[in-house]
Amino acid sequence: MTDELNGKDKTEKEYKLTLEILKELWSKTYNTEGKPDWSHILPYYDDEIYFRDSIQEIRGIEEFKAMTERLAKRSKSLNMKIVRALHRGRDFFIEWEMTIAFKKYKSSVLYGVSRLTINEKGKIIEQRDYYDLWGDIFDNIPGFGKAYRKFMKRKFG
Repeated sequence: MTDELNGKDKTEKEYKLTLEILKELWSKTYNTEGKPDWSHILPYYDDEIYFRDSIQEIRGIEEFKAMTERLAKRSKSLNMKIVRALHRGRDFFIEWEMTIAFKKYKSSVLYGVSRLTINEKGKIIEQRDYYDLWGDIFDNIPGFGKAYRKFMKRKFG
């Protein structure tokens, strides 16, 4: 397997994640001409990856790869800005701002955090993404965003 970052062949053992590698891979994943591309980061995921976000729960590398391919196919434009990244024990935390372009509406920014946990081999065994999908998208729909935020504040604030 070839490491795209260094242009060298890597063995399975060499795909151990560090904070610097993660930041570089993460930035590259979402900033490739507007279309996300996970091909260079997938070798850092364990075959038993567990992924969960506001929309879905996925188990196993094949389902995870299928999810990344669906997202790449649907995205017109998607860019990611890393705000902060921390590493503690087996956990990595990335605070991010993701800009998505839609057909009818202006670009929307989603604010979120991803927690990635590595196993004893140094591979990502769990990824949990936290974000307010509806609130961040609704904020960019004229008239609707304000009503949504007012409703949320009244019911849950």
